[in-house]
Amino acid sequence: MPDMFVNLLKLPPVDPLIQKLREEGVVIRRAHPFEITPIRKFIETHFSIGWADEVTPCYARQPVTLFIALRDGKVIGFAAYEATRRNFFGPTGVAEAERGKQIGKALLLACLHGMREMGYVYAIIGGVGPADFYARVAGATLIPDSSPGIYTDMIKDDENESNC
Repeated sequence: MPDMFVNLLKLPPVDPLIQKLREEGVVIRRAHPFEITPIRKFIETHFSIGWADEVTPCYARQPVTLFIALRDGKVIGFAAYEATRRNFFGPTGVAEAERGKQIGKALLLACLHGMREMGYVYAIIGGVGPADFYARVAGATLIPDSSPGIYTDMIKDDENESNC
């Protein structure tokens, strides 16, 4: 899967979308370091142990570089940045039952705005799946010859081809 490049100076605003989602019962906010266990369980259950491992460094950063989506106090989505590498967005995911409700869009934009606040002008979205989504929402463009990128030479275990 290729990487994508985003110009953080041209991002659409995120606050109106976060407010709209709040009115619909979805809270988008930064995770707290003391919330590692429930967030980790969500990621392992809905995605992978590898992704749960990958976001672990986010909790040690100040501010925390992991945004979560909550409905009725339960995690329904997450998005990370500065997890695997500096200036990289990802991983990210929304529970299947909550997809198509602009939650992923809000999480993506919250993270990209967070990266801009850190002083970055450009960001990399690593190992993308839905390239059309990133292009439409953030104006991201594919980076030629970028696969497998940072996910080269990953450790493999007996249960999975790789840990992510």
